[in-house]
Amino acid sequence: MLEIGADRRTWLLSGPTSSYALRLTDGDELLHLHWGPRIALADAEALAALPAPRYRPFESPLDGHEEYPVEGGPRFVRPALSVRTEERRGTEWAFEAYEADGEELRLRFTDTGLLITLHYRMRGDVVERWVTLANEGPAAVELLRADSATWTLPERDDWRLSQLHGRWAAESRLVRSGLTYGEKVVGSRRGHTGHQHLPWVALDVDATEERGEVYGCALAWSGTWRIAVAQLPDARVQITGGAGYDDSGLLRLATGETYVTPVFAGLWSDGGFGGASRAWHAYQRTHVIPDADRDRPVLYNSWEATEFDISEEQQGVLARRAAAIGVELFVVDDGWFGARTSDRAGLGDWRPNPDRFPAGLKPLADYVHALGMQFGIWVEPEMVNPDSDLYRAHPDWVQYQSGRKRTEFRNQLVLNLAREDVQEYLWERLDALLSSAPIDYVKWDFNRCFTDAGWPGEAYPQRLWVDHVRALYSLLDRLRAAHPGVAFESCSGGGGRVDLGVMSRTDQVWTSDNTDPLDRLAIQHGFSQIHPARVMAAWVTDSPNAQLNGRVSSLRFRFVSAMAGVLGVGGDLAQWTEEELAEARDWVSLYKEIRPVVQRGDLYRLRPPAGGLSAVQYVLGDETVVLAWLQAQRHGEPVAPLRLRGLDPTATYECRETGETHRGAVLQHHGLRTGLRGDFDATIIRLRRI
Repeated sequence: MLEIGADRRTWLLSGPTSSYALRLTDGDELLHLHWGPRIALADAEALAALPAPRYRPFESPLDGHEEYPVEGGPRFVRPALSVRTEERRGTEWAFEAYEADGEELRLRFTDTGLLITLHYRMRGDVVERWVTLANEGPAAVELLRADSATWTLPERDDWRLSQLHGRWAAESRLVRSGLTYGEKVVGSRRGHTGHQHLPWVALDVDATEERGEVYGCALAWSGTWRIAVAQLPDARVQITGGAGYDDSGLLRLATGETYVTPVFAGLWSDGGFGGASRAWHAYQRTHVIPDADRDRPVLYNSWEATEFDISEEQQGVLARRAAAIGVELFVVDDGWFGARTSDRAGLGDWRPNPDRFPAGLKPLADYVHALGMQFGIWVEPEMVNPDSDLYRAHPDWVQYQSGRKRTEFRNQLVLNLAREDVQEYLWERLDALLSSAPIDYVKWDFNRCFTDAGWPGEAYPQRLWVDHVRALYSLLDRLRAAHPGVAFESCSGGGGRVDLGVMSRTDQVWTSDNTDPLDRLAIQHGFSQIHPARVMAAWVTDSPNAQLNGRVSSLRFRFVSAMAGVLGVGGDLAQWTEEELAEARDWVSLYKEIRPVVQRGDLYRLRPPAGGLSAVQYVLGDETVVLAWLQAQRHGEPVAPLRLRGLDPTATYECRETGETHRGAVLQHHGLRTGLRGDFDATIIRLRRI
């Protein structure tokens, strides 16, 4: 809901439980008023009427109060907007008008031909903010920095910062630390979202999992990005973020050109970290994820069984075994195309290898469909091997710096997607590929970072950092429109491209290349702080897994770990025993029963994976599902009961495994015994309100 003050200079956006307010002063200064619990318009106007802060020598009266600080004038905080022309640098803007269109508020400012529009939209309790910059002047304008938003927090003591850090095969690790004076900057300068940080931060003072105020911000951008959290000299805190890592130049806008920043979304919750997560999940299922009300199928991926040594016959054998255990989607991973017998060749040549698939992919896809499964493939369209027909024909299509050494990671280079000819080539090849066979799913990978990101001959090569991501989004949008039955998964060596931007164009994400069931508990715990189980792909692989740490774990532990998200199987089914296949069939069948609750229910993190017992709970309507894992048990030490959440304390719940009945109040206050014991044990408990 959007409300406007009588003087047309105070604006209030409100969701079910929260509000966001801002005010334009008589001097056309745009100030932040409120972000927090829901208030009335009269409350916002009362905040606007408060006297300005007392003057402090050597400080700016705008710093820490301005809604979107620009560079120039009496400002010393990090600017959200920094622009340069041939004549001057900085912004001296003037308010022009506001527009209210449904639930979206647009505030328009101008500065010598540059039109700056701040956008606000409330979706649930999530505020979406972004900026449009249009050059309507006679000369080019260089955008050194153009952030999506600056978020201002209320005055509190002892803020604590939460972030998700990591590395390849160890993504989404949650860390919380006290915020100190100065800036804390997280981001990526790698050309993609990155394994090192997810574009999300949260701040609290004394919140717990289920109680207390939490402020969170998440950026919808799949390229280079930066979020800066600053505690200013007067102890006020601001969060600024957007595309681009530094201020060396983002884009150059010629006359008539426009740049729209990615969305930087913000959320306030007084339900603790769990309440904030559930609000983020609901927002994504409702407004971000395509077809989020459609549950994702159980997947089998052949990579760990075959790697590059594949054939149509061999894939058919695996498909029969996958179908027998109840798999619904069979995926051929790397190695089906070009001269791809290793990672040294073939990327860019998106045609089936004629020796491995003499009649193309259609015969195998038809066979997989006849077994009752969907058919999927792996691609990495943004990359090229030097040993490929594509590179030999178009060596200038890659990112490179003239006269500099060329870096190759995984024996591959990055295509310059900012080029229109590259975009058109990829569209033609991928469209032809998806039209050549009944393909239902595409795993879209991105296995190296930008290094030599140059564009010889281009007057402003810096723009490839932004235009690459724009082209990626455009290509995905175009393919989805032309092939509406095809689902897409975002992958980047695991969790290297996980963000709200790519999630608005894909159906799920590959969370991590690490499929060890114990390691995954911590990864999935961090992932759940912002993203829902509906997009979190998780596989059951072989034990011990030679690609990882060699840990040995039971099939039970592996399945229950993976069933916390979108279940997949990635082991070598040709080597599984009949007993293992029978057990797997039972787990897959059980997952299909609990899938609606896991993928669409509200998540409660009952115990974090810090050793010993950990558990999560999903609630959807009358149904509750609990997944619990016991890492180890000391002799004589009982396993603690799990205190459940999100139940009706006055209702009775029946356990579908035992038939026992429990009162909701008892389950919430005294807990539920899991029956777990020993090392690496796991269980699933289903409850239904009766």
